[in-house]
Amino acid sequence: MALQIAARHVPGLTGGSADLTPSNNSDIKGSPALGPGDFAGRNIHFGVREHAMGAICNGMALHGGVRPYCATFLVFSDYMRPSVRMAALMGQPVIYLFTHDSIYVGEDGPTHQPIEQLEALRLIPNLRVFRPATPQEVGLAWWHALARTDGPTALALTRQKLPVMEAPTTPEAFARGGYVFRPEGAGLPLRLVIIATGSEVALACRVAERLEGEGIGVRVVSVPCRELFLEQPADYREDVLGGAEARRLTLEAGAGAGWYRLVRPGDRVYSLERFGESGPGDVVAEHLGFGIEQVVAVARSLVETR
Repeated sequence: MALQIAARHVPGLTGGSADLTPSNNSDIKGSPALGPGDFAGRNIHFGVREHAMGAICNGMALHGGVRPYCATFLVFSDYMRPSVRMAALMGQPVIYLFTHDSIYVGEDGPTHQPIEQLEALRLIPNLRVFRPATPQEVGLAWWHALARTDGPTALALTRQKLPVMEAPTTPEAFARGGYVFRPEGAGLPLRLVIIATGSEVALACRVAERLEGEGIGVRVVSVPCRELFLEQPADYREDVLGGAEARRLTLEAGAGAGWYRLVRPGDRVYSLERFGESGPGDVVAEHLGFGIEQVVAVARSLVETR
């Protein structure tokens, strides 16, 4: 939906997918596909060649006159990493739609369930990686991607359905990369801050509700773009993350090496440091430790050991 709105406002927005258009939802509605000798359309069928797709988008960006985007599953970002790296190195504003962003992919199994890809993308200098949690965050991530002119942007989006939550944010707060998504309950001293992205923000809110029923004050922080959040002044980050009194728990269903930059001794990075399994998404998540009861137990233990 955000892509369709963007396409109406940016006539030069042109792109497509590496043979996954129906799965990525990456086509511009009402526009034909480009074909031999016919360049009137805005949709490109790149074929199963992710690296070449990224290279083509780099060429389009360097030529000018269009704003290119391309799409595939997040796990296949490995195939196009050299092209993504070159876009970042050259400062070209290519937009990447990486869907099917976690173990919730389910039955496709561990070959298609990204584990290390988010962290690998975040390591590329000058690439901004957004993992939005709500419709508002998706729209704002698209806005930032389109407004940027000095480098590429990647959007990591889910395959599975998520609860539709209202993001209590403003464009200004979102632009800082992280903000308080759910404040701690009134009258409860803050004891735990759960730092989450994407689909895990909804899980974090469920955990917070459970623990606050036990009298434990819990704040949920959404960090849709960790790179932007780490660029903020230290006093802003500390204010959002609850200062010295509250424990911190990061929550993301993937490799967690980069999250150690936001925690302190005694805090916890709750991540996934192994490959996935084949099965229904919710079953796989619970099997790998991302069920509600498992995360509640981890969060409660973290608070109690203070």
